[in-house]
Amino acid sequence: MTAQIPPNEAERLAELQSYRIMGTPPEQVFDDITYLASQIYETPIALMSLVDSDRQWFKSSVGLAVPETHRDLAFCAHAIWDPTEVMVVEDAAYDPRFSNNPLVIADPSIRFYAGAPLQTANGNALGTLCVIDRVPRQLTDDQEEALRALARLVMNELEMRRALLALSDQLDQAAVREVA
Repeated sequence: MTAQIPPNEAERLAELQSYRIMGTPPEQVFDDITYLASQIYETPIALMSLVDSDRQWFKSSVGLAVPETHRDLAFCAHAIWDPTEVMVVEDAAYDPRFSNNPLVIADPSIRFYAGAPLQTANGNALGTLCVIDRVPRQLTDDQEEALRALARLVMNELEMRRALLALSDQLDQAAVREVA
């Protein structure tokens, strides 16, 4: 089942673009966070997933070799609907939203998914920090809160990255004015 488009999609996509992160090379800080998520939750897959208009792109991934998937297949496209809640799918094979999803019935054979939305200060979800397993699982309330905390760390890094880009743009503009 394809996720419906959130009502704030235009605003969400504009904010995602403001981070200028889509398609950028790997960055150690994000790789460290997805590695920690994989280790903490003992899952073979952990992703920092960003959802744009037609794809989910992985800024960082552990245990998954593809750089992106179509948005129609993305668990994360469902998770961004409520930026305040961790979306947990204990067994995707029995969840009507995902039971026929190619990512469930074929490789990577997803059974368990937990995704904490990457929520901006404006309340938009850019994507998720998620952990994935090939066996059904559950999370405790404390584990859900820990995933939220890791997602907040991702957002802190994204905000710092965006601030540095804005500062760099200002310096470039000042240099151009000096030359002219």
